[in-house]
Amino acid sequence: MNKDPQEKSVRTLRVGEQVRHVLSEVLQRGDVHDDTLAKHMVSVTEVRMSPDLRHATVFVKPLLGKDEEAVLKALRTNTAYLQREVATRVKMKYAAKLKFLADESFDEGSHIDAILRSPDVARDLGED
Repeated sequence: MNKDPQEKSVRTLRVGEQVRHVLSEVLQRGDVHDDTLAKHMVSVTEVRMSPDLRHATVFVKPLLGKDEEAVLKALRTNTAYLQREVATRVKMKYAAKLKFLADESFDEGSHIDAILRSPDVARDLGED
């Protein structure tokens, strides 16, 4: 029986949110025995699942954006452990492969905000 695309996308969103919660909890409790991760609070901002639920792209941001590369390296080093935790806690047919990326959306938002506040744009917007 084929599911419609709407139902599939809702399922990928739901599973992505479950994976995000599990990873957030594991990182918050300090279950990963890694010095770099122990020193940093890491926010899991979003998890995007592939349509077949076999791959998860995990977007993370260290608190205050500090040592982003070091945190990403530590997460990538501990991927096997984190995948096992996700597989155990989120009931899926296959354990999803995790891929960690820095969440750039905050930086993009700040950049757009700075552009909107620039004198040239403010002048143009004020003419309406």
